[in-house]
Amino acid sequence: MNAMQDIFERIGKIGIIPVIKIDDAKNAVPLARALAGGGIPCAEITFRTASGEEAIRRISSDVPGLLIGAGTVLTVEQVGQAVAAGAQFIVSPGFSPAVVAACKGKGIPVIPGCANPTDIQQALEFGLDVVKFFPAEQAGGIDYIKAIAAPFQNIRFIPTGGINQQNISRYMSFNKVLACGGSWMADAELINSGSFEKIGALSREAVLSLLGFHMAHIGINSDSGEAALKAANFLGSVFGFPLKDGATSVFASSSIEVLKSRGLGAQGHIAIGTACIVPAMGYLERMGIGLDYSSARKDLKGNIIAIYLKEEILGFAVQLLQNVA
Repeated sequence: MNAMQDIFERIGKIGIIPVIKIDDAKNAVPLARALAGGGIPCAEITFRTASGEEAIRRISSDVPGLLIGAGTVLTVEQVGQAVAAGAQFIVSPGFSPAVVAACKGKGIPVIPGCANPTDIQQALEFGLDVVKFFPAEQAGGIDYIKAIAAPFQNIRFIPTGGINQQNISRYMSFNKVLACGGSWMADAELINSGSFEKIGALSREAVLSLLGFHMAHIGINSDSGEAALKAANFLGSVFGFPLKDGATSVFASSSIEVLKSRGLGAQGHIAIGTACIVPAMGYLERMGIGLDYSSARKDLKGNIIAIYLKEEILGFAVQLLQNVA
C-alpha cells in the first residue's frame, strides 16, 4: 500500500473529517486532543483564516497521532505552505487542475471538490479516485450522489456541506461514501470559547451517530438441522414468530437465529448491526478491541459485511454486521 492509499484507508476507518476554522493558533493543540479523545483522530484545518497554517504546524508537532489535513486550499502556493506545515492531505472546494497537479507532484493526497459528472471525469483524468462532494446537501444530498456515482465505478466520495448528526448515517450507509466532512462537533464558537470538554463530548456523540450501533439478532448454537428446526418451530408456534429456513440456520422472527451447527461462541453469538462497518471496525480497534479477520464475510464486490470480535461475552461471540440497505 502506498502512502496515498494509506491516508485514504485511515480516513475511511475514521469516517468523519471535522472541518475546522481556527481563529487563534493557541487553540489548535487542545482542540486536536479533544477531537482525538472523543474518538475522531482527524481534522481538516481550513486556510480560511490567517491562523490555519500555524495551527497545522502546531498539531503536527504536538499531536502526531492525529491525521491532519489542510482545507480550502485554493492555490499552488497554499499547497506548499500546507505541506511544509505538516499537512498529510489537501482538500479544495472545487477542482483546480493546478492545485491537483501540485499535490500529485509532491506525492500528497488531494481531495478536490466535485459537484457534477464533468468534475468527476476531470478527477479521473488526473488519476484520482476520491473526491469531495460539495456542497452536499445543497447540491442534492445522498440521492444525488447515488445517481452520479452509477457511471463511475471506482470513485469514492467525501460529502461536505450540510452534514450533521441527524443525516450522517444516511450518507455513510452508501458504500461509495468514504467519509463525511462536518463542523458541528467543533464550530468556531466552541473553539474560541475554549469549550474543549464539550467538543470531546460532541465528538463522541458524532461517532456513535455515524456508526448507528443496534441489536441485530441473537444466534443460538445447536448440534443439527433437526435440532435447530425443532427449536425454531417451538418459538414460532408459541409466540407466533414467522420462520425463515436457510442453508445454515433458521430464523424465528428477524431477531433469533438458531444455527444448524455449532458456530463461534460456546453458546452462540450476539450480532450488532452498524450503518457502516469499516468505520465501526476502526472505532473498535482504536478502543483496543481485537477483530478476528479470519471470520470476515465479504459481498461479491469484496466489501466486508460481517466480522467477529476476538473476545466473547459469557460464552457468546460478538459479531459486527453491516446493515442491509
